[in-house]
Parts: sequence; C-alpha cells; structure tokens
Amino acid sequence: MIIALPDGLPATETLRKEGLGVIAGRDAMLAMINPVRIALVNLMPDKQATETQFARLLARAPYPVELTLVRPASHRIRNNARDHLERFYSPWPSVAGRRFDGVIVTGAPVEQIAFEDVDYWRELTRIFDWAAAEVPASMYVCWAGQAALYHRYGIQKQQMFSKLFGLYEHTVEAPMERAVGRFAETFTIPVSRHTEIHRDDIEAQAGLTVVAASDEAGVGLVRDETSGALINFNHFEYEADTLAREFLRDRMALRETTVPVNYFPGSDPGALPRNNWQRNAQQFFNNWVREAQTGGVRAGLRDRIDYSASGLSA
Repeated sequence: MIIALPDGLPATETLRKEGLGVIAGRDAMLAMINPVRIALVNLMPDKQATETQFARLLARAPYPVELTLVRPASHRIRNNARDHLERFYSPWPSVAGRRFDGVIVTGAPVEQIAFEDVDYWRELTRIFDWAAAEVPASMYVCWAGQAALYHRYGIQKQQMFSKLFGLYEHTVEAPMERAVGRFAETFTIPVSRHTEIHRDDIEAQAGLTVVAASDEAGVGLVRDETSGALINFNHFEYEADTLAREFLRDRMALRETTVPVNYFPGSDPGALPRNNWQRNAQQFFNNWVREAQTGGVRAGLRDRIDYSASGLSA
C-alpha cells in the first residue's frame, strides 16, 4: 500500500528507490484517508536503520499506514543522535493524548542491565500501561517484550551461557492465533540476544499463550490476552545483512562472538547471506496491521480486561 512518514526522514528516499509508496509532510496530510496510525517507539541506537526496517514492512501492509516516530523523553540522548531525534521524533508525553491504532516498541541493547536500572524504565512502564488501556494493537520486540512481561507479570529474564545468534526454525503452536495466519507450520526468524524468558514462567501465568517456539531458541512469540499485546522476542524486521553487520561490529570491538548459525552460506562470513525470512516477516506485519485496523484482539472485550496489575482503571 502506502506509508506516510515525517517530512525529510532519510528512510523516505530509501523506500521510494525500492519502489514503495511513500508520502511525507503536507502531501501525507492531504492524501491519507483513514490510515492505520502506528506509533514506533524506537529504542535502538541506530535510529535510521531501525526506522527504515520497520517502515519497509509497514509500507507493504494491506492498509495505508501513518507512522509516528516516538522516543522516551527521559532517555539521555547521545550527541550523534540528537539532531535526528529532535527533528523527526516526538517525546512520548507529547503524543500520549493522541489516538493510535497500534504501537510498536523496539528492542534495545540493554538486556544485560536490570530493568529498573535503565534510565527510561519508569517512562517505559507508563508506555506499556498506556498501550494496554488506549491502543488497540501493541507489539513488543526482543528486550521490550521481556520488559513488558516483567512489568505486567513480574517474569524475570534469564541470562544465557552464550549469545543466541543466527537463524532459528520455530514451530507454530497456536495455529488459530491471527498473528501467524497464513504461516506454514514452521518458519525461520533471525535471533540476536543474550537473555531469554523461560517457558515455564510464561505458562504459569493465566492469559499468556505461547504462539511459536524453537527447540534451540526457546519461546519466540507470545500473546498476552489480557493486554492484547503481541510479544516477539526475535527480529522479523532484520534485513539480509543485519546479522552480518552485527557480527563484524562485535569482531571489530574485540567482543567474544561466534558466526551466526544457519546464516552465512557454508558458514563462510565472506559469503552473501540471503533473506529467507522475508516472506514470513511480511505476512507477520500484514497480520498485525490488519489487527490494528480492525480494533485489536480485544475488540468488543475491553470491559472484561483487568487493569489492576498496572494500577489502571478500565
């Protein structure tokens, strides 16, 4: 379809060169009719790469999308990102009163830090509560998914012996779940993390459903029926070379790292990897945008939601 982006955002030209429908600024205001309004809370340090990855998938969704870029106001901004953030991003308090159909919170490279020690933790919990109360569809990616489960259920992330890094096959365990509609029984997804949420801790909580899991990588997708949130511990949004760039970055920084599994042809870091998860990634985002457009999984059930865990009232 088409996506409306902030005027002047570098992703605009990138996506246009790929043949995607992108409008910006005043043109967007005039051309968009009943768009699906999505807030992207971008917690990743490389803002431009991350916003382009998500915008690309949203631009191909079956409904027009209007994307608002959001940042936590309480986060300490690095100097090299300040200009970009101030020009294209809205601090969350300034948009909290606006209507959105969906919100996505990205991962962040803070997974080995205690949740409460993250400088924007208190604000992030307010974003989770706002999304549960006010936004029909929410998606939390990687660390943000772990953070959401900790905030709502007290489930603690667990440190792994070594980084889980590469492409891992997952099996759909809840085939009636709309997030995996039109998926095959198994699918591949990029994984890059040092921590995990144990399956037993998820299954001990009423309202949490394991949607997809891997024998090697553990739980991948979870639905929180009480808040409506979709939690993806992994990275459908990654481009073909994202894991390669991360591998080279870690090597140059002399960090202990391994070649991402099932990724480079012949396990050769010099070989060009292929994006063999793109079709599933697009279907996943198509399903989620459709969920946002139709009012979320809680449509018609809002009166039965218990917000007491977060101190909200319905």
